[in-house]
Amino acid sequence: MAKFGLSALDADILRTTFKKAVLEESIPESGWRKYAEELIQIYTGSQTVDPRLVDWMVSK
Repeated sequence: MAKFGLSALDADILRTTFKKAVLEESIPESGWRKYAEELIQIYTGSQTVDPRLVDWMVSK
């Protein structure tokens, strides 16, 4: 079931998970956006991804 709308807590969980995975899996910066998009899609169950959320997740 798709999750509509993300809370601030959801967004923080996604960003923390993303940052941890980037470090642990040595994901190159060139692949960060794609990885963030996939993580959001898995978490929400939706193919639609807000590019602003991705921008925020990949910001340093």
